[in-house]
Amino acid sequence: MDKLQSFTRFKKACPYLGRTKASTLRNLSSSTSPRFPSLSALTERATKCPVMGPALNVRSKEIVAGYASVAGNLDVDKIHKDKGIVPPPGATVEMCPHASAARAAARMAEDLAAAANAKKAKAAHRHSTTATTKEEAAAAAAAGCPFHQKAAADAAKAADVKAAAQPKATKKHTGFDYEKFYVEELDKKHKDKSYRYFNNINRLAQKFPVAHTARVTDEVEVWCANDYLGMGNNPVVLETMHRTLDKYGHGAGGTRNIAGNGAMHLALENELANLHRKSAALVFSSCYVANDATLSTLGSKLPGCVYFSDSMNHASMIQGMRHSGAKRVIFKHNDLEDLENKLKQYPKETPKIIAFESVYSMCGSIGPIKEICDLADQYGALTFLDEVHAVGLYGPRGAGVAEHLDYEAHKAAGQSGAAIPNSVMDRVDIITGTLGKAYGAVGGYIAGSEEFVDMVRSYAPGFIFTTSLPPATIAGARASVSYQKHYVGDRQLKQVNVRTVKDKMSALDIPVIPGPSHIVPVLVGDPELAKAASDKLLGEHDIYVQAINYPTVARGEERLRFTVTPRHTTEQMDRLVKAVDQVFTELKINRLSDWKRLGGRATVGVEGAPEYVEPIWSDKQIGVTDGSVPTTLRNGEKPVVDAKAVEAARNIFNNLLGTVQGRIQANRSLVNAEGGVELITSTLTTKTELLSSGVSQTPILEGVEAPISQEAVASSGPSA
Repeated sequence: MDKLQSFTRFKKACPYLGRTKASTLRNLSSSTSPRFPSLSALTERATKCPVMGPALNVRSKEIVAGYASVAGNLDVDKIHKDKGIVPPPGATVEMCPHASAARAAARMAEDLAAAANAKKAKAAHRHSTTATTKEEAAAAAAAGCPFHQKAAADAAKAADVKAAAQPKATKKHTGFDYEKFYVEELDKKHKDKSYRYFNNINRLAQKFPVAHTARVTDEVEVWCANDYLGMGNNPVVLETMHRTLDKYGHGAGGTRNIAGNGAMHLALENELANLHRKSAALVFSSCYVANDATLSTLGSKLPGCVYFSDSMNHASMIQGMRHSGAKRVIFKHNDLEDLENKLKQYPKETPKIIAFESVYSMCGSIGPIKEICDLADQYGALTFLDEVHAVGLYGPRGAGVAEHLDYEAHKAAGQSGAAIPNSVMDRVDIITGTLGKAYGAVGGYIAGSEEFVDMVRSYAPGFIFTTSLPPATIAGARASVSYQKHYVGDRQLKQVNVRTVKDKMSALDIPVIPGPSHIVPVLVGDPELAKAASDKLLGEHDIYVQAINYPTVARGEERLRFTVTPRHTTEQMDRLVKAVDQVFTELKINRLSDWKRLGGRATVGVEGAPEYVEPIWSDKQIGVTDGSVPTTLRNGEKPVVDAKAVEAARNIFNNLLGTVQGRIQANRSLVNAEGGVELITSTLTTKTELLSSGVSQTPILEGVEAPISQEAVASSGPSA
């Protein structure tokens, strides 16, 4: 980040720096060049500059020559002796720090030279230049150190491979100018501010919700991931995946019809059918594919089918309807009157499908599911409900909003997969969901009647002609679904934390778009400001939240979309709100009071629109009324791992993976046993660690006979 700040000093002197956004400079300086691994993408571009190019060429020689000077003028053997380094028999060059530095210098020199000559040199000339640079680097590196000769040889070999792998010049076509077309299309994106920037974010399993950026040492807090509950690193999920990987390997081996239809896939589909109390389910590679394949298949097969689509439906649903060739009628978002007026225009005998979502992820609104089912019954339509941003997050078992609307009835029904007649979930004909958000895995699915699922399985190209998901991924997803079916605490705590963040932001006049769901959208209203706010939060506060611009949202409704998890701590939430408040002030972004003065936008500050919408999770459902509400974590505290849910998730794999009891084996590592044999072992959860983590029900450790109470957990150390 310091490097980025120093660039601003040269903006007036350098035309490139002057016209380039700070966010772009940050991305370039923190991204490795794909062609020259020792250089940043920004350095590679600098080699083409008439000023910086020659300077870097000189610097590349100084790097190597300077190191060679040190190596040649000092007694390297004496350095080793003074530092207590005694090369053992058979020692390799990697053991010498001087050799490592020389090799790094040689690589950088080669890359700088190759980058400078890549555009203007022909293949033969480039080979000659690379060879010359390689010889200079090798000569400099080999001076003075007994290990350096091998370093030079390794560097030379690597340079040969690199030279052979240099990308060829772009192919020139004699007819249509394809490259020009690509550039023009990208220019359109840049001009209308809809170009998408992709940050290098690597979520850390042991530090959720923390991630590192392009530099492994630079860590940030993630506030926009869709791993809503942190199930991507739940210990029983990881344990299950390790066990499955050991037994079944990595890939599935083919499509579902050719060697890729395993017991794990069938068991997951049964698990999902049970979750939604439907007779069948079908798993796809993603829910985008599930929606596209299902809607395109239905619309193309049903004679004269007409789709009725909510105006804020996801792109996957829109594409599926388009691909079907069926007529599509769009109704205003969540507007029942508009929907009914459009349904009235078609005979009851005409096949109709009402496609809508339960939770709309960019605004946080919730669809009127029950009322749409009423209209569907009245006008002879099927209901297609996308629960992607709701499964795992709503209902006593995590089946979504349709389940949540009959919370007590589904809670009383327990783990039975039998339908509850006349319940909202039972009335919905087709439910689609994802395994890639609250369940922390990847994949999508549909659930409905056996005949419907079998028809899609038999006709949908998106299912038939794609390789099925790997067994370990499928097993991890099933473990996650099972765990959440048996434990409501993660959903409750998430809602507690969402309320906290919304309340704190609203108290500071930050314009949170009101809604009843877990989504926390903050209105910015300008694409450049939204991107600038995102960059500023990341660059100055180590907080990552992605800007949401057109076409994901309407122009003028650009926003920051925050996702709060049960694993975010009190301190992290306080820091987030303070940082957002500061960034809004520094960038002069409109507050709620400003939007009111301007007449409002996106339901923020609009006259007559509510400033607060009651959450769908009631105080009773999250445990406020009876005092069972989960407690928000503080920094350093471990999240709860529920023992009964762990036991349930383990038991469903007994027939395929065998029984497992005792300590959770979530992480694997290699250790050297006596005699030098490598053994795969695990980082095990001890009794003390499990107690400290907040396990509050039946113990999963061997040798513990009595149930563990919450009081015992609290007295044993930090808990959630």
